[in-house]
Amino acid sequence: MHEGCSGSFENGKQIVDKIRMMGFDKQSLPMPFEIECKGCEKTFEMNTFEDKCPHCGMVHGVTPCHAFDPANVKAAGKDY
Repeated sequence: MHEGCSGSFENGKQIVDKIRMMGFDKQSLPMPFEIECKGCEKTFEMNTFEDKCPHCGMVHGVTPCHAFDPANVKAAGKDY
């Protein structure tokens, strides 16, 4: 069920599952983020609501409601 922007998530897997369910996983972020990978700590540019580190394969996600701040990006796991 869609909870709007009030939904809370305990981990990155829940975020990625939600954006996949809603069809946002391949959609472009309003503005790309330069983030540090939670897996290998290398920096990469996150362009979509779900994106994978090109260095280690760690999947990261952010909901559309929280895509204004890279601090809201959570890791879901390698090749999740």
